[in-house]
Amino acid sequence: QPQAVESGGGSVQAGGSLMISCTLLGVSLDDYAMSWFRQTPGKDREQREGVSCISRTGTSTIYADSVKGRFTILRDNAKNTLYLQMNNLKPEDTAVYYCAAVPYEYCEGNWKGSFVYKFWGQGTQVTVSS
Repeated sequence: QPQAVESGGGSVQAGGSLMISCTLLGVSLDDYAMSWFRQTPGKDREQREGVSCISRTGTSTIYADSVKGRFTILRDNAKNTLYLQMNNLKPEDTAVYYCAAVPYEYCEGNWKGSFVYKFWGQGTQVTVSS
């Protein structure tokens, strides 16, 4: 069974930075386009917010308007690891962040739909205080 293991979450003050990671086990990262989602309390899995998506080779990226210019999605296929560099963090970025894998070459128009993804990580908490 493929697994995705996130790490790197934590607590930071507004304006600070964090990098979170997602390492795939049992499968090759370069078989998947990858996305980051986030979920806040009171919302269920289907209401997770799509944050960013990166194509299988990393040549194409998409960002939600709420994080554009502050977050950067990266991948290192040799290390089987996906990253999300988060700068200028805001309290509204507080959430559990999940990585998700889809066997596409590129991020398709429905990339924000949680139903398209083949498997997910367990999540990592990011807390931003004001």
